[in-house]
Amino acid sequence: MKRNWLSIIFILIIVGLAGMFVWPTGPNIKIGSYFKEIKIHEGLDLQGGTRLVYQLDISKIGEKSPSAAQQGVVDVIEKRINFLGVSEPVIQPARLGSAYVVIVELPGVSDINRAKDLIGKTAQLKFMEVGPDNSLSETGLTGANLKNSDVQFDQKTGEPQVGLEFDNEGAKLFEQLTQKNLQKPLAIQLDEQIISAPTVQSVITEGKAVITGNFTIKDAKDLSKLLNAGALPVPVNIVEQKNVTASLGTNSVQQSLLGGLLGVLLVALFMILYYRFFGFLAVSALIIYSLVVISLLKLIPVTMTLSGIAGFILSIGMAVDANILIFERTKEETRAGKSIDVAAEEGFRRAWPSIRDSNMSSLITCVILYYGTTGLVRGFAVTLALGILVSMFTAIIVTRTFLRLSLRRAIK
Repeated sequence: MKRNWLSIIFILIIVGLAGMFVWPTGPNIKIGSYFKEIKIHEGLDLQGGTRLVYQLDISKIGEKSPSAAQQGVVDVIEKRINFLGVSEPVIQPARLGSAYVVIVELPGVSDINRAKDLIGKTAQLKFMEVGPDNSLSETGLTGANLKNSDVQFDQKTGEPQVGLEFDNEGAKLFEQLTQKNLQKPLAIQLDEQIISAPTVQSVITEGKAVITGNFTIKDAKDLSKLLNAGALPVPVNIVEQKNVTASLGTNSVQQSLLGGLLGVLLVALFMILYYRFFGFLAVSALIIYSLVVISLLKLIPVTMTLSGIAGFILSIGMAVDANILIFERTKEETRAGKSIDVAAEEGFRRAWPSIRDSNMSSLITCVILYYGTTGLVRGFAVTLALGILVSMFTAIIVTRTFLRLSLRRAIK
């Protein structure tokens, strides 16, 4: 009995927290400088945005694995998009025939040209020695030695410039270069183009330098972001670019949600009419289930698309299915002459293997869908898997606890 009341307290705490986050004006998370906005993030089909597809040039990767190069491109693009401040981008590797590609979806981004420029540049930074005949030779100092980059302003002219700070190895190399090339130009090359060739005035020992080049503030910021994010491991070519308008208008979204709500109400009505008291307990557990899933969708967060909404609604039906298995097994036990409380416990015991196996097979399918597909199907897999896991919690913990307490009170 004590265990049941502890379970009730645990359930009430979960419901309270879930309700707090589900509430439209629920709290955001802020700890020091860390801030997390608690809301449902809409995907391309709900709010529109930009979709870019990059094909990797793997002709010169040598012994490196194409898959490793592809993942490297994903990592660098992810860093660059973080600098853009895009909320919940979708960046995923894929194969188009024999080609290795990276698909980038940026919900809410309408400036396709700026996104394309910032993501697609290779940002290969090199420092080059300039010979007497203006020939260039590599020095070994590259963007790989860069520790940090930021925007600075010339103290005399006020013009923006890009500050560089090298790591320990880079600082030593830079000191040797400046010592070797005193009163000589040292060229700074970005993506095979000379962007600056300042004359070395003194030996620089602290490992810091600046890039000048008549930058605007925006250009200096973008270059700094590119350098901080690192260089793409292989060249990429854009093979698809488009602005995606919201394929579902506000009315369509509202109709989809209304259809889902109507389906839930019909399921609840069926459960109450057919199973009566048991059905009422199942509907109570279903309400808790919905609160927990929606709060998790906001907390993780999951980028919600129409397919994601479909996955959530489908998982509701699966949550009810677990309760039906339990109730039917309980009815079989009562028909065998067992008391209602014993029948309920036995019903849970007999129903659990079916619930476990069916949910595990569904979760395996979700994993296959997530890793074997792209785009909208992955959103469906995520929400369905999340719903399945929560449905197991509500069926085994919530419904079982409610049923135990109510039956004990009825017996007394």
